[in-house]
Amino acid sequence: MEQKGRESWGTRFGFIMAAAGSAIGLGNIWRFPYLTGMNGGGAFIVIYLGCVLFVGLSIMTAELAIGRRTQLAAVGAYKAYNKGWSFAGVLGVLSGFFIMGFYPVVGGWSLAYIFKSFTGLLSNTGAIGDVFGAFIGDPVQPLIWMFLYMIINVVIVARGVHAGIELAGKILMPLLFGLLIIIILKGLTLPGASAGLSFLFVPDWSVVKGSTFLAALGQAFFSLSLGMGCMITYGSYLNKEEKLPNNALIVVSMDTLAAILAGVALFPPLFAFGMEPTAGPGLVFVVAPQIFAEMGGFGVLFSVLFFLALMIAALTSSVSLLEVVVAYLMDEKKIDRKKATYGTAVVMLVLCTLSSLSLGAMSGVTVFGVGAFDFFDILTDKIFLAIGGMLLAIFAGWFLKKEDLKDELTNGGTLSFGLFEVWYNLIKYVIPVLIGIVAAVGIVSIEQTSLMIFGILVIVVLAIFSKKL
Repeated sequence: MEQKGRESWGTRFGFIMAAAGSAIGLGNIWRFPYLTGMNGGGAFIVIYLGCVLFVGLSIMTAELAIGRRTQLAAVGAYKAYNKGWSFAGVLGVLSGFFIMGFYPVVGGWSLAYIFKSFTGLLSNTGAIGDVFGAFIGDPVQPLIWMFLYMIINVVIVARGVHAGIELAGKILMPLLFGLLIIIILKGLTLPGASAGLSFLFVPDWSVVKGSTFLAALGQAFFSLSLGMGCMITYGSYLNKEEKLPNNALIVVSMDTLAAILAGVALFPPLFAFGMEPTAGPGLVFVVAPQIFAEMGGFGVLFSVLFFLALMIAALTSSVSLLEVVVAYLMDEKKIDRKKATYGTAVVMLVLCTLSSLSLGAMSGVTVFGVGAFDFFDILTDKIFLAIGGMLLAIFAGWFLKKEDLKDELTNGGTLSFGLFEVWYNLIKYVIPVLIGIVAAVGIVSIEQTSLMIFGILVIVVLAIFSKKL
């Protein structure tokens, strides 16, 4: 099934940095800390680690195996085995496309806050929340930063796998971890910082509820860029000598480490300055600047470093999302990489513009009861990704030959994978049920019934016309 002349990663290190970059994104630096704060700290982290180990690692291994075996991106990989399953790949491409309808907006915010840190953002702690609200509601400023952020994405993806995505990963991933460590070292020197560490690493099981497990499983799943074809696409660029289980473990470990480091970067100073850990989604753009403002003279520097880290995390993920769509156009429609990249980016910029304006100038314009930003977010996060991940597990466990998977994960029998039977049974029997629960709960929780129905109808239509996709 291997495609002649297909692009490939230049080195194992380059692949791991790029794949880790795909997994490490806003979900780690923004979503994980605030979910940890809202779900009791240490107990949530223990449950999250279990979900990552048993669910996230298993799904990532399956995606890499399917991608490498077919040497095709998401749609082609499914189609290579069963044309009726093409819709699952198209669902992944749509997920990446729609996520890129709002993700660069937030990426642009992080880029803007790097510069805002230099221009008085921290001068009035009481007004930081008002500054953020005024900024995202402005009809022009966020669009400028979003456009600049998107240009960086386009340049990287247009340069290809080796000279673009891999090179960016090699530079940006070590830089991200370095920045987080610098911020952590400063935060741990603050009086009272130990209370933040206790909150993070001493489990309080009395606060655990059923929703805690669902939040942990959902975060583990979405944090790893699973269910949207990213890892299938990245796996398709791997050579046949790579050890897939080992690589998957390294990528998952790096993703988890980044999330934990983000928590350690935020919570010790948050407790040191007597702030509430349950700040929710505003933790990064409102509470974090307040923390840095309290640091005095060095606050500006650490604010710049933090938002640079956030921008890098967002960038490496959005690059992979753009690549999913570009790879689909290259594989299935035979479009040149640069043309595919530029054309996709133009459409994404239109969607991003609508998303950004929906938070301000066009806040009164709704689609199924929500603005464009929330429409893309809910459609993907609550519906497409969860169902996409469940379909991947069902496909791998029930429609692929067990011997083919074993052959791919042991490199034709030349490597040992002692946990294959455990992994296979998890993929076949356990994980589809767990993800199905998360998907069901997420879909039912959507308040906009019409949006929920729309999302499900899209998947049904894709399934019906799958053989024509």
